[in-house]
Parts: sequence; structure tokens; C-alpha cells
Amino acid sequence: MVRATSPTIRNPRGGSRSFAVVAAACLVAVIAVVAAAANQRSHPPRHATSATAASSTTTSTSTSTSAPRVTVPTTTTTTAGPPTTARGAPTSTAATTVPPAPPPGSLHGVAGATILIDAGHNGGNGSHASEISRPIFIGTGTRACDQVGTETNNGYTEHAYTFDVALRVRGILEAAGAHVVMTRSTDTGVGPCIDERAYIGNRAHAAVGISIHGDGGPATGRGFCVYMPALTPGYTDDIYAASHRLGLDLRDAYASASGVPPANYVCANGLAEANNYGGLNLSNVPKVLFETVNMRSATDAAYIEQASARQRIAQGIANGLARYLAG
Repeated sequence: MVRATSPTIRNPRGGSRSFAVVAAACLVAVIAVVAAAANQRSHPPRHATSATAASSTTTSTSTSTSAPRVTVPTTTTTTAGPPTTARGAPTSTAATTVPPAPPPGSLHGVAGATILIDAGHNGGNGSHASEISRPIFIGTGTRACDQVGTETNNGYTEHAYTFDVALRVRGILEAAGAHVVMTRSTDTGVGPCIDERAYIGNRAHAAVGISIHGDGGPATGRGFCVYMPALTPGYTDDIYAASHRLGLDLRDAYASASGVPPANYVCANGLAEANNYGGLNLSNVPKVLFETVNMRSATDAAYIEQASARQRIAQGIANGLARYLAG
């Protein structure tokens, strides 16, 4: 270890003297330099972290148990709802010749009921003439097993029309909770014969039945007619009154919903009795045969060629059945 002492400086002229003043000045300079260095160490740059600050940050981070607070841009927190319209869906409907349909009637009466829907004729009848011409006993006489049916001047066949409407009626009724029994499931078969069409409803213990047809009346007439079974003892006496009530309910509901008026060439105010329909005479359940339009009328023909019109026709039939079942 070297002890620090004040140096002795000899005078060049031969004299010597203490150089205390000079030494003191030097010492002051050294102290100033040391102080400046110490001052720089105690004031670090702005980007540096002091030991205390670092210790505080570390402690806060290690003891925190909650998720860090994150600011999420508003664009990422916005959740879009379901679209109210289909992409590219039109906002208006072009005018058609079919008038607006009235609101559907109440269908609560059909829930849980078994309903027979008989679409008249069949697409294969025309190529099976001998088979469908076979005579069938209908209680009041005999009639052919089935027929080909009529068609419009444009070639829209009755069997295709009745099957289309029957499927629409089935869809409406099933959506309302009914159990629907169809006499045919395609438009390419043959028959069934008129007696079997009645027996299908009987075996199903249907609450009600309807045969859907399109008439081949005079070209000058138009409209619909509901045929109800005439009173035939031993055959229709058990369903006569109920079938008449069914006819009235169908007539009223159909006239207001279908866009088709009561016939002006047959029936009386849209209703008539008949004893020559095997599908009615042999039925054990209340039933009618419904000529929904006159397919030989240019007006009716043009109307039923539109799907929207056939849907209204189906709705009118469903409304009538529901009205009857509701009592």
C-alpha cells in the first residue's frame, strides 16, 4: 500500500518550498472528475431500468393470477347476425294472373287425424285399356275399373294435375300433424280400380276421404263442383249426413281460398249428389269426389297450369278438410 503524501518540490534557484497550494488545486481537480463520474452512474439513460423498478415489475408479474388486460380492436369484437334475406334474393315479385292468396285457414282440426287423399286416374291407364275397362260392381250397378281422364287443350292431363294437387294437399296436412294415406304414390302406374280406392280408406280407418279430379265439361263453362254420395240404403246411409257436412265445408273453404268459383254449368252452388261413383258408394268413411276445375275451360286451364294456382287449390282443400274435422 502506498501512502499518499504531499510532494516536495525544490526551487530551481536552489531554494525549496512546500507546494501545498498546487497540490490542493490538483486534488480539487481530481475530486471534480470523480464526482462527475459518480453523478453519471446515479442518472442512467431513459431506456435503462433501475434495479428497484426491475424488481417491482418482476414481483408484479410473478404474483398476478389474472389474464393480462388486452385491448381488442372493435373490428374483431363485432359479431354479425344471421342474414335476413338470401344473398341476391329479389325484393319484389313480378305480377301474375293468380290473385293474392288469402291467409291460410286454421288447420288445428287435422292434427292426429288419418285422411285419405285419392288422386284421380293414373299415368299408365292410357296404355292399359283392357285392364282399366274391367267392370266393377259399385252397389248401384257396374262401372269401369278406372278411366284415362281428361286434359286441357294444351295437353295438361288430369292424372298429372290431380297427382300434383294431391301431393300439395298431403304436404300441407302432414305439416299440420295429420296422417295422410294416398291411393297412389306415383303418376306412372295403372289404377287402382274405383272399388280399391274406397277400400284403401276403409282399411286405414280414415276419419275423412276425398277424391281429387278435374272435370271434362263444356268449354263454355268453368268452376268446381263437390259431389257427395246420394242416400243408398246398405251402402251410404252410414256416411250420408257426414259426407254432406264435408261437402259444405269444402265448398265454403275452397271458394274463398282457391281462386276458383262454383261451376256455372253443373251442380247447384258448387254442390251435387251422385249415386254412380264407386269410390263413394263403397266407402265406409265420410267422403266426396271433388271436380276442382273444368279442364276444358280455357280460363280454368290457364289457371291450373301455374304452380301458385295449384298451391292455392291445395290450400283450399286442406282448409275444407280441417274445417270439417274441427266440427
